[in-house]
Amino acid sequence: MADTPAPVAAPPGGNGSPSLVTEVTGTITVPVVSRTGQQTGTVDIDPAAFGGKISRQLMHDVVLMYLANQRAGTHHTLRRGQVAGSTKKLFRQKGTGNARVGTKRTNKRRGGGTAKGPKPRDYEYHLPKKAVKAATRMAILSKFRDGEAVVLDELSLAAPKTKDVANVLRAIVVDRKTTEAGEKSVNLLDTTVLIGTAALDPNVYKSARNLPNVKVLPAAEFNCYTVLKQKRLLLTRAALDALVNPPAKEKAANGGVKAAEPERVRRGRAGRFQKRKAAGKV
Repeated sequence: MADTPAPVAAPPGGNGSPSLVTEVTGTITVPVVSRTGQQTGTVDIDPAAFGGKISRQLMHDVVLMYLANQRAGTHHTLRRGQVAGSTKKLFRQKGTGNARVGTKRTNKRRGGGTAKGPKPRDYEYHLPKKAVKAATRMAILSKFRDGEAVVLDELSLAAPKTKDVANVLRAIVVDRKTTEAGEKSVNLLDTTVLIGTAALDPNVYKSARNLPNVKVLPAAEFNCYTVLKQKRLLLTRAALDALVNPPAKEKAANGGVKAAEPERVRRGRAGRFQKRKAAGKV
């Protein structure tokens, strides 16, 4: 549906292997459709607005970070010192004709402990903020480049109604596939889709949350994992404007002076020290 420019691959690495960074040049044309699925025009996107390059390695690292941070880490196994049972030698070393054995709590026996089994741990870690933001822009740019993004004129609902959002997604045809019965149109309701809005819209969110494989997020809350997980990206015009021209930060709005942030409320020992400091006792 979109006129996709040919990607320009970066020069290969020092060992002769192809680079994982792809330079995207030229203008990307993305179709604009109405709520009835009719194409009303196109919009041109400059890849430079999203960094102009796509690093598969960086996006891979950020996705791994998101997946690791979602792990509960509550796995727990019992070692040989934690299972029930005596440490007494089962029978004497020699004279029985059996193989020599020791305690029945060893990991080699049924009911024994697990050798080097997993214990509860925290998998959380974080990459630099600039790297995470760059990966998000790369993920959005990859959707534009691969023709997997569509711009919607407007998506406003007077009240939460799942049927209205389902009809909009069903009307937007993004592909065609060949089946035994012949060619079939593929719409957004047949695949996974991320709906991007300019801001949090409770009516749109409540209307789409019951639809399987449909996720709604404001443009400011996009992340690399969510963008790549959904096969298609549906943006409103306002959301696209928010992505291309993000709102100015408070620092720029205040003439370069950073606004004072509210003091963070701490807990525990740090909280008690914070209260004593506020009372002038420190």
